[in-house]
Amino acid sequence: MNTRLPSQDDVLRFIAENPDKTTKRDIAKAFKIKGAARVVLKDMIAEMRREGLIERGARKSHRPSGAHLPPVGVIEITRINEDGEPIARPQSWDHDADEPKIILPLRKGDASIGIGDRVLAKLQALPKTDAYDYEARVIKKLAATKRILGVFRSGAEGGRVVPVDKKADREFRVDSVNRLDAKDGELVEIETLRGPRFGLQPAKVVERLGDIGAPRSISLIAIHEHGIPVEFSRKTLEEAEAATENSSMKGREDLRALPLITIDPEDARDHDDAIFAEPDPDPNNEGGHILWIAIADVAHYVRPGSSLDREARKRGNSCYFPDRVVPMLPDKLSGDLCSLHEGVERPCLGVRIILSENGTKISHSFFRAMMRSAASLSYETAQATAKGLDGAVQGPVSEIIHDLFSCYESLVKARERRQPLDLDLPERRIVMSDEGKVTSIRFRERFDAHKLVEECMVLANVCAAETLELKRSELVYRVHEPPVEERIESLRETLETIGIPLAKGQRMIPANLNTALRAAQKTEYSETVSMSVLRAQTQAYYGPDNLGHFGLNLARYAHFTSPIRRYADLIVHRALISALGLGEDPKKDGLSLEDIDDLRDTATHISQTERRAMLADRDSTDRYLAAFMENRIGAEFDGIVSGVARFGMFVKLNETGADGLIPVSTLGDEYYTYDDDARTLRGERSGTTFRMGMPVLVRLEEAVPLTGGLRFELVEGGDITKGSGRGKPGKGGKRRPNIPKGRRAGKGRKGGKGRR
Repeated sequence: MNTRLPSQDDVLRFIAENPDKTTKRDIAKAFKIKGAARVVLKDMIAEMRREGLIERGARKSHRPSGAHLPPVGVIEITRINEDGEPIARPQSWDHDADEPKIILPLRKGDASIGIGDRVLAKLQALPKTDAYDYEARVIKKLAATKRILGVFRSGAEGGRVVPVDKKADREFRVDSVNRLDAKDGELVEIETLRGPRFGLQPAKVVERLGDIGAPRSISLIAIHEHGIPVEFSRKTLEEAEAATENSSMKGREDLRALPLITIDPEDARDHDDAIFAEPDPDPNNEGGHILWIAIADVAHYVRPGSSLDREARKRGNSCYFPDRVVPMLPDKLSGDLCSLHEGVERPCLGVRIILSENGTKISHSFFRAMMRSAASLSYETAQATAKGLDGAVQGPVSEIIHDLFSCYESLVKARERRQPLDLDLPERRIVMSDEGKVTSIRFRERFDAHKLVEECMVLANVCAAETLELKRSELVYRVHEPPVEERIESLRETLETIGIPLAKGQRMIPANLNTALRAAQKTEYSETVSMSVLRAQTQAYYGPDNLGHFGLNLARYAHFTSPIRRYADLIVHRALISALGLGEDPKKDGLSLEDIDDLRDTATHISQTERRAMLADRDSTDRYLAAFMENRIGAEFDGIVSGVARFGMFVKLNETGADGLIPVSTLGDEYYTYDDDARTLRGERSGTTFRMGMPVLVRLEEAVPLTGGLRFELVEGGDITKGSGRGKPGKGGKRRPNIPKGRRAGKGRKGGKGRR
């Protein structure tokens, strides 16, 4: 069983729950801290006393009494108000009462303070008439405690820790007192300590996470490395468990007879959205449709200011990995009460949209209702039913699918007129065994069923933004600003190297980029151009100001359709409830004054948590790919050059989409120069040139699951050939501009097993 050093919050919680057991011995016994680890615990308690988190009295430590803050305490900056003053919260707060709001007016000489900083401060209660509960004065800005994830390697006097981050350039020394009984090869989390200027920096193990080689450890690395919250607080879980099925029809329309259906991935556990379409009976709208979109009514269960709400905001979104999900909401809600399961009554918030034959939206209206899903289908089943293939469903559900696809045809017409950015990049699917081992890497098939659901959701999101703007309501927009000129110029230069023009001297719109994408479609550069166009885009984010959505070519856009897994959608739901007076009591579950006051901070925060989830997903995917490739060292694979830098080339494999590096030092015994404008590497003596999009054949030389790194050696590609009996680049070796036809991606010369 792993020993885990308690966090400061753990210690404070124990003291609050056990006021008669507060000595260091009591705490050590409660957390099963033995041996050298007791020294670490002693240091932690001493530090907590210095920071004012706990007080000392007659050989006992105790939490400051009452639901008030002590005169001195550690606070965490959460936002900066309009006057530029930091607003903070207490670092620890376990009381049932709401967290006190703390204002920190900065004085001359105070250190610069930013969001996320921890400060040791003097705290003074303010009158109840004030907007804030406490005023703080800086005593000391506390250094950020940096935790590092790595693998522990035993040594003579403790050991060392090798970081899992591929960018890390050093290891850390852990002495026997600070190793927390970690075993060789275990995944651990460490905190750095002060040490000598030279040699390995000392560190202490603060948590043991188990065997690095154990199944499912890869996603665990990403979760810890990116600081993704995993455990829900006791109060949050209690609120979730106390929630019951809502059967009240007050303030709701009765849509239980309307055959709404859900269409999701085959392995989906929660169902946010349900759809239904029918021909419009209005003779003035011949060929038109009425589209119904119902979304889980999460706002009914997650009320503003509740522990569930605070936890959902902190997480910002659910995080998805090949072997697990870290949800935004506890499973009682995400997998049950808020999920639109087949045949079960569920409260929903939805929109009824009337469309013309060519997909133009004529009108829409929002509602709160009670629904019952008629069927839960996978994308594959919906596609098979629409096309009359094996696996199709029969009866009434089949008719529902055909009506939906008829409506989709009109939505496609509207999309073609709108001309959004037409990027359709392949999505990888990591298939795992029950034991957590990667069995295969596949590319997901893209069906019209996917596009049907996507177009319905985009339309619902537009309706939400339009309605809230019309009502002059506060909301969080989904913003995607146009590419900056520098990136467009860089993209233009890249496209010119492969003979694809990009118009100059005009405002860039998605249609311009679509022209380039279509020009590359049936060439060997198709994926390269798609990736280059993607890299030219700005990062989408959430914000209270409407700056449009460039990629979708929409003037206004807000996320509304996934409140189970995105906090932004929950805010939009609350805004609609308040603006339209939906439900039995909109004041209880609509947009609160606190929601409005914190809207800009919330938008910034959830944009950051979204990026955190994306990075964690990317890192875990890289590591899973490296683990899958580890037993294929020596195999040869077809790929394309996906990037060129001074130090080498990046290659993306056709079979799996895995990325790896060919170091420039392995390209031969001549000097290669890097052309930044053309993004090429060119041999000075032979003239051999490498550029993006070039097909190559590579041999896998190294795969490191710990970091997700892959290293290749070039076999064939461009105008050189490298390998046994074929000469060497730069020395008159045989040159072949193209990879031989018939070479199958990933099969290698020995059935994919490769040569050692």
